Amino acid sequence: MKIGEIRGAHTYIYIMQQKLTKAEEEIMQHIWRLGRCTVSDILGDIEATGEARPPHSSISSIVRILETKNFVGHKAYGKTHEYFPLVEKSAYGKGSLTRLISDYFDGSVASLVSHLAQDEQLTTNELRDLLDKLDK
Repeated sequence: MKIGEIRGAHTYIYIMQQKLTKAEEEIMQHIWRLGRCTVSDILGDIEATGEARPPHSSISSIVRILETKNFVGHKAYGKTHEYFPLVEKSAYGKGSLTRLISDYFDGSVASLVSHLAQDEQLTTNELRDLLDKLDK
């Protein structure tokens, strides 16, 4: 069964178990932004952000790895492959945040929020908004 066919809690558990490398995450960001795309489209998007253009073969290899991890699917049109995300960006972000809280804040959301507040990365208004959301 492919990840695109899995829904709800199963998707979340699967994503929680997956860790992408920095390079894989960077390519996923382009795929999420583009939706359906070819490797050439990804390369064009990389160039559009002002980054140096990596070799086609490097991006192609990373996309194939993402496909084996069930983050990306493809449809073949002859020799051309069109890739598309199987995992939503928000779902992966949620899993990454949960891993971050677990790995660095002993599983405590309060510790994370406290850290953000102490480092002044969270304004008083943002903290109030968070508390309002929690009260609902």
